[in-house]
Amino acid sequence: MSAASASLNRRLIQELHKSRTEQNPALTYLEPLDDSDLHHWHAGLRGTPDSPYEGGVWDVDIAIPDNYPLAPPTIKFKTKICHPNVHIQTGEICLDLLKSEWSAAYTISSTMTAIQTLLTSPEPDSPLNVDAAALLRSGDNVGYESLVRFYVWRYAQKHNGADDGYAA
Repeated sequence: MSAASASLNRRLIQELHKSRTEQNPALTYLEPLDDSDLHHWHAGLRGTPDSPYEGGVWDVDIAIPDNYPLAPPTIKFKTKICHPNVHIQTGEICLDLLKSEWSAAYTISSTMTAIQTLLTSPEPDSPLNVDAAALLRSGDNVGYESLVRFYVWRYAQKHNGADDGYAA
């Protein structure tokens, strides 16, 4: 194992330990998908309280690159979500923090908090979901929030037994 790989593993183990000892209110869980692979995590992202996303929990896939924390993780929603900055088909997230604004100071947990914040701070001028963005740009907040609530009900409430995912 190279020194860089060992350093990355130490950082990921520290982040995992911290996430288990310091609860993040944005998350229901944050852990490696498989205990033998520290480079592939998953999380349960909670909907923001007092928003149309309240009551939902989305499964999120997190791929951690070999050059983390110098490069951001690749994060995608696995549970369908209606949001202007999330691709409706793939779950890809458009967030500057995951691209040009990344800093090694971020952790996986703090990145997930930023994604939760994005839920209630959409950027309709940089959409991956043009239909949701069009509702916001036209000022149809009632229509947008109704659509979001439908997606929460249909896909992000674990008790309803619905198919919650994107195609593999």
